[in-house]
Amino acid sequence: MNEFLNPTPSGHDGRTGTVYVYLSLFFLVLAFFIVLVAISTVEKTKSKAVMNSLTSTFTTYQPEGTKPTDFTAKEGEVLGRQAFQEKITGIFATTLQVAKVEVVKPGRLMRAQMPSSAMFENNEARIKQNALAFLNRTVAALGGRPPGLRFDLEFVIGTPTTGDKLLPVDENLPMARAGAFAREMISRGAPPDSVAIGLAPGDPEKITLRFYVRRLDDPSLERLGPPRAGPQ
Repeated sequence: MNEFLNPTPSGHDGRTGTVYVYLSLFFLVLAFFIVLVAISTVEKTKSKAVMNSLTSTFTTYQPEGTKPTDFTAKEGEVLGRQAFQEKITGIFATTLQVAKVEVVKPGRLMRAQMPSSAMFENNEARIKQNALAFLNRTVAALGGRPPGLRFDLEFVIGTPTTGDKLLPVDENLPMARAGAFAREMISRGAPPDSVAIGLAPGDPEKITLRFYVRRLDDPSLERLGPPRAGPQ
């Protein structure tokens, strides 16, 4: 009976239902954004972790105080040393096959031994014609200095000693041959500071050539001057 006497206005029920619908949509959208933000945060954290892992894995180790140019310079120096020794070996192999060539210190010192007859005319200080090709190619090798390095040649020939086992003072054939070798090398373009000659007690028919690779800042160049001739 009361329902019929006091009916509820239909407009009020409609407004209430509309509010419920809007609230439901609001909470649904809010929940969606909360989930979206949560997913984005997780993915961002994962991405950052992955990037950090890749960075730590693939980052090149570089000691403190070094630069990429340091490695480039050192690599160039090593290659320059090796190339010079390979070039000298090739020169002997194609011009003076009678020489015995050995690497004493890789990248630093080579030694070649040969009979004097392979370089000079018999009983003369005149260089043989067939040895001139060796001189020309050796001059070119000595002059091809890469940055920071220098190439030096030491010519040592045996000589008889005096009665007191001292080196002779007056010029003899070995001394004349050593001088002729130096003059010929320099006249063909060898750097004057790269050629040194010397005498050593021993067989005059034996020649020893030493090829040095040195840094330009090598202290021995200032302290000792040109390479000294040592015993054979």
